[in-house]
Amino acid sequence: MSFRVSRESIARAGIAVCETERGGDVTYHGPGQLVVYPIFDLRGRGRDVKAHVRALEEAAIQTLAGFGIEAGRRLGLPGVWTERGKIASVGVYVRRWVSMHGLALNVAVDPSHFAMIDPCGLPVRAVSIGDEAASPPTLKEVEQRFVAEYGMQLGVEWREESRAWIEGACGE
Repeated sequence: MSFRVSRESIARAGIAVCETERGGDVTYHGPGQLVVYPIFDLRGRGRDVKAHVRALEEAAIQTLAGFGIEAGRRLGLPGVWTERGKIASVGVYVRRWVSMHGLALNVAVDPSHFAMIDPCGLPVRAVSIGDEAASPPTLKEVEQRFVAEYGMQLGVEWREESRAWIEGACGE
């Protein structure tokens, strides 16, 4: 695992470490992030894991564009990037063609938390929308735009009851 500090230091910062089967090495989920973990049966979507990941990334890219932030992919590197650093992490796990885990888009994250890890195992800088936008949006505004953009990527229109929010660390 790509920690820059000891697990004790992470615990002292009030951060729980949860091991999962999600790809992408170490990531951080915390306040100031939009975390999107869609669960899809990919058999009905062409059994294409790469297309699933691209849809998550593209929804983040279009969401950021809506706030005046230029972002994109980097060849061979997962996630979404700006010129200044990594702004969204992607890591999925697929079992029997059902996807789990997903994307975390940094809206206004405490940079000291990311300083404790190498995001996705890469020695890179993590940035937030707040670092990139002249007038940073709220987390709710980012969520609303992302949901609309992700729906466009998938060719679906969301109903309020189809969205779920889960609280707690490590599934607690």
